[in-house]
Amino acid sequence: MKRALPSGLELDDDPARIDVAAVHQFISEESYWALGRPYETMELMVREAARVVGLYDGEAQVGFCRAVRCSPNLFYLADVYVLPRYRGRKLGVELVVEMIDHGPYADDRWFLHTSDAHGLYRRLGFTDPSPKMLERNAT
Repeated sequence: MKRALPSGLELDDDPARIDVAAVHQFISEESYWALGRPYETMELMVREAARVVGLYDGEAQVGFCRAVRCSPNLFYLADVYVLPRYRGRKLGVELVVEMIDHGPYADDRWFLHTSDAHGLYRRLGFTDPSPKMLERNAT
């Protein structure tokens, strides 16, 4: 699936189009959640993702997100980003909506972790976890 945006940018879920080096550069050097992530790990995560969506300005990849299948109807939204110079145009919303509402898993349950975008995700239907949810962090 390819979807042109009014801004002239394009969303695409073709895994072969993902620029793993560009994703790795942003995630490992600029994200707050995975600084120092090894290239091999990022490559594996992209390859094994249930779905990836890239945001493109021509051939340049300027945004990304991936879905991890946790069970048949439960997905984790991960590594969502838009390069800083493209922010402020609701492109992050477009990226997430494409992933969770327009893809093959639109009727499934989704969860995510974030430290800085709670308002955005609430507008997209995410809520605080239920009392049944627990988390164990790495030591």
